[in-house]
Amino acid sequence: PLCSNNNPYASFGATLARDEEQNLWSTPHDVTHTEADDDRVLYNMIVVRNQLDKDSEEWQKLNYDIYTLRQTRKEVRNRWKHILEDLGFQKEADSLLSVTKLSIISDSQNMGKARDILLKLSEETNIFPTSWELSERYLFVVDRLIALDAADEFFKVTSMVYPKRPSGERGDGSPK
Repeated sequence: PLCSNNNPYASFGATLARDEEQNLWSTPHDVTHTEADDDRVLYNMIVVRNQLDKDSEEWQKLNYDIYTLRQTRKEVRNRWKHILEDLGFQKEADSLLSVTKLSIISDSQNMGKARDILLKLSEETNIFPTSWELSERYLFVVDRLIALDAADEFFKVTSMVYPKRPSGERGDGSPK
């Protein structure tokens, strides 16, 4: 019978749904997330949403918020990837941006410098959206850039491609 426990396809849909809910970044089956604070926020939103009735206004609002957060994360990752590719890391960009629970800081002496550069990127460029809270994920990426002696060049290119604009001005130079 088709509903036998021996049917290898019986739980296929459930597996895909579980994989999607475990995805805390932007794409299905993305296992590169860390268990950082921003991941826990997204995970908690998913848990709360899944406890609500799908027809409810609260479910729709949470679903939209989850989608928006994932899209923002995807956009930030794409910005970083674009800069890395501009610096000549076309083949390495994805691996440089890959951060897992097993990722480590290459040199503990780099930690302070990595934090300073990440903060400087946040304050002096628009590589992160205005409302973005700094993610621990990018601390690992900056650490890798320091190890490759490319962190300063990354900042320089980012400053040119994503310059900080006054809060009342849009990217095209016109006022909001």
